[in-house]
Amino acid sequence: MTQVPVDDDITYTILGLLIAEEHGLNFTTEDVGKSWLKYLPVACTAEEAALNNLKAGIPALQAADVNNPFCQWIGADIRSDPWAYLAPAYPAKAAECAYRDAYLSHRRNGIYGEMFFSAAQSAAFAVDHPEQALRIGLTEIPKECSLYKDVEWALAVSGEIHDYKEARAAVDERFKGMSGVHTNNNACLTVFGLMIGGTDVSKVISETVAMGLDNDCTAATAGSIVGAIAGKSGVPEHWVEPFHDTVTTYMTNAEKFQISDLVDRFTILAGKTHHEA
Repeated sequence: MTQVPVDDDITYTILGLLIAEEHGLNFTTEDVGKSWLKYLPVACTAEEAALNNLKAGIPALQAADVNNPFCQWIGADIRSDPWAYLAPAYPAKAAECAYRDAYLSHRRNGIYGEMFFSAAQSAAFAVDHPEQALRIGLTEIPKECSLYKDVEWALAVSGEIHDYKEARAAVDERFKGMSGVHTNNNACLTVFGLMIGGTDVSKVISETVAMGLDNDCTAATAGSIVGAIAGKSGVPEHWVEPFHDTVTTYMTNAEKFQISDLVDRFTILAGKTHHEA
């Protein structure tokens, strides 16, 4: 492997950067829709429904409401990263951006998932342990929503969860019959991965992957949180070197990027965010 391969999770992270660069930090849901039409040739589940609705002329603020049974699936929370990267240590701003992004394709817990993880990833830049970041993330979603209650449950029982097998068993028991790509069950696996691994980047990622369900998404989110806490020096080289500073996407006319350049561009946006704050 010589570069980060094409994947929807990393594609949406880079798309978030392009949205903020082209439309500003106070972009609207309508702006997100414009960028999707410009850059996304294809999408899946809720994102596909929203993209098709946009192409059919349905306004961005209604695009999640038509022919979309996937509006509480995990698709929005895998788009959480860019808002944290442009608002590090500013979880309220990260969650605000996440809301405007998620509203294009999701509703209810689908939206709250992106808000929660954006806020948690943002907070991770300023705390010492993932649990602190997760608890700060919870302050940005409604206490009465089921995601809030499910994440609280996962945090409460995490002391009894010692490895990926126990984590998966607990989630399977609590969420019987739920889609394997729903926001809530996968969020709990992400929480368990972070609580098992703590600040050990490799352990967090490995345990979360081993839990299954939508594990490319859960492990990426968990890795984003623990990575922000550990910092560059805390990420083992084998997670970085094989990619040769290169990442590829399936976006139209935006297929290849240097990872270092993306970091620089997010850093510029982060400086603007904190200046505006």
